[in-house]
Amino acid sequence: MAFLVVVVAGLVLDRQAETINQERVRSEVLGRISVIRAKLEGHVSSNVQLVRGLVSVISTEPDMDQARFDALVGNLFEEDSQLRSVAAAPDLVIRMTYPLEGNEKAIGLDYRQTPNQWDAVQQVLFTGKMVLAGPVDLVQGGRGFVGRFPVYTTEGGWKKFWGVVSAVIDTDRLYKDSGLYDPSVDDLDISITGHDSQGGHGKLFYGDSLTGRQPVLANVTLPSGSWQIAAVPKAGWQSGMMSQFMLRGAIFIAGCLILLPFVIAGRMISQRHDYIAQLRAREAELTQQTQRLNLALETSKVGLWELDLATGEEVWDARTNEIYGMSVDSGGRTHDHWQKVVHPEDKARAESEFRTSIANGRYQSDYRIVLPDGTTRHIRSIAVLYRAPGEDDRVMGINWDVTADVALSEDLRRAKALTEARNTELEAARVRIEHNALHDSLTGLPNRRYLDEMLRSNAAGGYGGSGTIALLHIDLDRFKQINDTLGHAAGDAMLIHASKVLRESCRDTDFVARIGGDEFVVVSSNSHGEEGLARLAGRLVESMRKPVMHEGHECRCGVSVGIATGMVPAIDVEQLLINADIALYRAKDRGRNRFEFFSAALQAEVINTKRVADEILSSLENHDFVAHYQPQFDARTLDVVGVEALARWRHPTLGLRSPDSFMEIAEELSVVAAIDHAILQQGLKDLERWDRMGLRVPRVSVNVSQRRLHDENLVAALREMDLPEGRVAFELVESIYLDESDGVIAWNIEQIKALGIDVEIDDFGTGYASIVSLQKLHPRRLKIDRQLVDPIITEPGQRRLVASIVDIGKSMDIEIVAEGVETMEHAKILRDLGCDILQGYAFAKPMPREALEGFLLEQSWRRAS
Repeated sequence: MAFLVVVVAGLVLDRQAETINQERVRSEVLGRISVIRAKLEGHVSSNVQLVRGLVSVISTEPDMDQARFDALVGNLFEEDSQLRSVAAAPDLVIRMTYPLEGNEKAIGLDYRQTPNQWDAVQQVLFTGKMVLAGPVDLVQGGRGFVGRFPVYTTEGGWKKFWGVVSAVIDTDRLYKDSGLYDPSVDDLDISITGHDSQGGHGKLFYGDSLTGRQPVLANVTLPSGSWQIAAVPKAGWQSGMMSQFMLRGAIFIAGCLILLPFVIAGRMISQRHDYIAQLRAREAELTQQTQRLNLALETSKVGLWELDLATGEEVWDARTNEIYGMSVDSGGRTHDHWQKVVHPEDKARAESEFRTSIANGRYQSDYRIVLPDGTTRHIRSIAVLYRAPGEDDRVMGINWDVTADVALSEDLRRAKALTEARNTELEAARVRIEHNALHDSLTGLPNRRYLDEMLRSNAAGGYGGSGTIALLHIDLDRFKQINDTLGHAAGDAMLIHASKVLRESCRDTDFVARIGGDEFVVVSSNSHGEEGLARLAGRLVESMRKPVMHEGHECRCGVSVGIATGMVPAIDVEQLLINADIALYRAKDRGRNRFEFFSAALQAEVINTKRVADEILSSLENHDFVAHYQPQFDARTLDVVGVEALARWRHPTLGLRSPDSFMEIAEELSVVAAIDHAILQQGLKDLERWDRMGLRVPRVSVNVSQRRLHDENLVAALREMDLPEGRVAFELVESIYLDESDGVIAWNIEQIKALGIDVEIDDFGTGYASIVSLQKLHPRRLKIDRQLVDPIITEPGQRRLVASIVDIGKSMDIEIVAEGVETMEHAKILRDLGCDILQGYAFAKPMPREALEGFLLEQSWRRAS
């Protein structure tokens, strides 16, 4: 029975020892992985806090460049962190990264095109909070945990999503710094689950699965989510069973040798159990407290110190000595050691704060210290007064180096100041840009854009709410001549002078603008009627007549003014500008240096001119400009020696129109050359037709405008027409040849003569052609103008003048053509004076081709003569 009791007691004791051993091992393993857990939490949290400071800076500087980004992130990397890289992705595309070396592949990465990272980025977008993902395979190589931080900027009081800042925490460095690679845990199998911070339900990402091995578990709390760390001894929970075997042997020996009383054995076992339980509880509590304290000290990097108020002796730990730049083994510390390193400027304040605060039982102060090498550090110190019965009062406190925090705060302050300064500059630039966009850079006056906006804003109620708008369109006269002769500087000076005159002549309420080139516009109300506007325009014209000196040159530059008015509700600002421009055109047409009001009659004239212009262009396309021919006769034999092709307009509704009804408008349209060309082509075709009919027409004369003579391609076009030599004559008005400075005209005339085309001077005697000009040109014929021919019957002096012209032509071997021969008496006198050719109504009027052919066949002029 005693043996059975011993056996039973031995078995019970063995079982209890085994349980206690396993609990002890599990407690030990749990304590070891708790340290790892705390380190993981501390490292991840500190890295996240560093990046959050960067995010705050980007929110105030959304347009920072790579250099600024490198400077900020570089400060973060100087900290003892596990950060591998930091990337900024405005609009979800990575544009900046630090460090750039080794991370070049990440530049340009679009998260929306990266499936293995897009889910985490979407979670940031939806929650607006930081998300820690990973570990993930990095584009730049390797693996890391990616913390993604949303960045928001503020515009107009509203938050605006800027992009994402991604910080990569290097997995190997994090594992190493957290103790996962320490040799002290080589006897443990450790695994971590919770991929993408999903806790114990997440995927395994470190170590092998420990399912079924009864691991001890610890949760790692993260800024967003958690991980679960598990550990099992590699040798299993039965490790350390040697003591168990020894106990079994002792029980066996004790039972076999002395069969110790069961009561004593049970008592000893009970006491042992209680002792072990108490020891385990104390050990667990001590382990937990120690781990927490070590973790707190290591993570926060604080130093401990203690001051005995009675003796003045101080105790500093290694970290405190390191903070103050002193060696750990340099002996005891006193208050003097602290005073020697405190910055001179902070010493009195720090001493005062210590004495004042510690009396209340709690002390806190920020101050600077100066290290032996001259480096300045910022220290934050917190302490409490400790009193215990029978002991001297002591002060226990902590110090930590906040230099980096102070520097970061200073960077943020500077960044804020820089941002405010940049905002001020941007506002000033915006004001300048808006001003430049609405004002002329030379004169400072409002420009055309400003004028349009002002007119649109005043269209409903009139200018200044007067119910009316008056528009004065002003153009500088002779400005081009001044600009061309004296240079652009003189032109600019005249424009500035004109702007000053306009401002001085107008009321303060009037709006003066330069709308381009030498054109200005004054906008006013019509509250004083046309008389008030006429006085204003008169002042402008009179003031601009006065000469202006520029670099010793006297410049005179008048103005022409067109005035148009409108009244609500029928104010059309676009039409008002057109009306003022029409009035300005009329002022220039009537001699310049004056002003004109727009009127209904003027508008009707403009409309008519436009209608005629449109009809001319349409008629050119429809070949409605035709040639009428007026024969030319030999003064003695009365034989037909040629015909002059005259342009006639076959108007679709008004019938045949002479040149005086369309030539002026055609000049403005620059289509006179086209009309000349059409008449020439008709003349050549008809000349060929008459040759086939056997009608003798020696030549055809056509008028050539000055604009056509300016055409550099005229000669090339004439060569392509295969002109019959000696049978075509070009009539040039006398004023054309006076422009001897025009090289194109002179060259064209020489080439025309070389092609066998006769050159005739038309309307001779009405211009200012000189004898020298005739010698240079040496035309084939001179046509005496009808104004000189008509009076020769009644005025002997006029007859002598014509005779002189004839003599000049004869002396230069130039044939004389008299046009405007109205009667046979004119013909007889002109023949006697020596004219070679006669042309006029006395013989035949201009007629179409068919009528001319009948006229030539009938020879009716001979009977009339």
